Parts: sequence; C-alpha cells; structure tokens
Amino acid sequence: MSNPLVVTEESSTQAAQVLRGLALNEKVKARTLADPVLGRIVRRVARRYVAGESLADAVEQAAQIMVAGHRASVEYMGGSCRDPEQAIAETDVFVEAARRLPPGCSVSLALSHIGLAIDEDLAFGNALRIAQVTAETGREMVISAEGSVLTDAVLSVHRKLCERFGHVGITVQARLYRTADDLPALLALPGRIRLVKGAFPESETIACSPGDPALPAAYLRHAESLADSGHLCSFATHDWDLIHRIDQHLGGGGHDDAPWEFETLLGCGPDRLAAMAERGHPTREYAVFGTEWWLYVCMMLADDPQRLLQALIDAACPELSPTEAM
Repeated sequence: MSNPLVVTEESSTQAAQVLRGLALNEKVKARTLADPVLGRIVRRVARRYVAGESLADAVEQAAQIMVAGHRASVEYMGGSCRDPEQAIAETDVFVEAARRLPPGCSVSLALSHIGLAIDEDLAFGNALRIAQVTAETGREMVISAEGSVLTDAVLSVHRKLCERFGHVGITVQARLYRTADDLPALLALPGRIRLVKGAFPESETIACSPGDPALPAAYLRHAESLADSGHLCSFATHDWDLIHRIDQHLGGGGHDDAPWEFETLLGCGPDRLAAMAERGHPTREYAVFGTEWWLYVCMMLADDPQRLLQALIDAACPELSPTEAM
C-alpha cells in the first residue's frame, strides 16, 4: 500500500512553481483554450476571479459589487504593449470603461498596457486621455503596480498627472525596499495610495521574497504610516492577520467618510470585506476583465494552495461557479 499523500509547505511551493510556469507557457495556454473540453473547464475556474471578457461583463460585475455595499474598481487586463497603435486602441477601451461603468466605480490600469514599455511620453499621453475622462465622469483613476524595472517611469507619469489632476492614485508594493523612500513623496501628492504586497519576480537585493517574515512586517509598517497620515489610501490584502492588525491600529472600526478602505480582489476575499464592512470600514472589491486572463488566473491559484481546491470544485461542479460562460 502506498503512503498517504501529505501536503507540506514544500509540495505547496512546488505546486505554485508549476502554476507559475504554466502561466508563462504560451503553447500550453493556446492548446488548453482551444480544446473544446479543457477550454470550457478552465473558463469555469477563471470565472470566479474574472468579471468576464467584455466591458459589458465588467459593468454588470461592478454593479453587483456596489449593490453588495462595497466600492468597485475595474481594470482591463492586457500584456505589456509594444505597438504604439495597439497602445492607443487599448487606451480607447479604458476611455469607454470610464464612460460606461456605474457612477463611482474607479478605473485601474497598468501603464505598460498603454505604452510605457515603448515610450514614457506615449504612456503619459494615453494616461492623460483616461485621466480627463475619469475626471469628467467623477471617478477615481488608479495606476497599478509594475515590475521594479518600470517603477521610476510609473512614478514619473503619476507625478505629471498629479500636476493636472487630483483624482489619480498610485499603487505601491510593500515588497520593494525603495517604497520606504517613495512613500513620503507620494504623501505630498493628491490621489489614493494603494498598498499591495507585490507579486512580480524581483531580485532579493531590491525586494523581500514572498515568504520572508519581513514582508508582512513591512506591509504593516507602511499601512500604519498611511493610516496615520490621513491620506486617501487602500489596504489591498487578503492576509487575515494584517487585516486584523490594521483594523486594531485604526481603533477597531471606521466610518463612511474615512480616508482609508480595505480592498480584496474579486473571488478572493468576500469574507474579509464582509467582516470589515461590519466594523464600519469602507471596503472595495477589485475586478478585472478582458480576454488576457490566463496569466492572471494561474498566478492567482499559485498564490494560495487552497484556491487549487476551489478550482477543482469549480471545474467539476459548474453550478457552484458564478457562471460557466465567459
């Protein structure tokens, strides 16, 4: 008789590495999505974490989030764009989203999606279009985090936008050692500061490794600084311990006009949002849409072994998934 399977930290790490490898394997992606059976199964799994492939799907998901009592953020997913014309076309989608999403729903975007990998001025021009429309429609615009090689350019574009607008936010990563130096300058600018742990592959000379105990300590330290500053901010994390400790730092409760909010990604933390909302804190759910969801979903599953079990349930029992269609 074979020995029973024991799930260890090592096996969980290995499973995560396999998923991250699959996330970057374009051949596996193409074959899986093209297969009539496998394609349908992985779309069932993805639907828990992705609003859908169209803007109409995102509009519907955002409305549902807001009906549930949370704020909503929507991001159109895409890779690092290296074609100027495509970058302009992708910007058009963000502009349309800014006009069609429910009132109050914010628009999030990665600058590399709209041309930062090509030219900083191109990215700024495209971001400026989105900033103008989000300002006209009365919604926040939040710039997403990128790999550290682009951080200086991201902060540069954000700073230029803040010279013209007061509603453009920025995402900072607790993993990066430089964040301790970047935060003071960002606190002098308008717009929400969104704090995440960070998930990009980085050298240990510039960032904490994902499993380093120094990472949650850094996150908590930055979160407390943001809370004490009174600046608009978002605590974007699914880490229960961090959520509870930040809640304690805030006095164990909040109010509707608090400058802070607790944020989780779609499908990852409804229990966390419910708990914080019950304590009176503003809460937000972050939804993504688009056809380029393969990398996002694989990385989502890799980040938490428990999500692999949920993926198995979703794959086998479509009635338990939000919807089978994408």
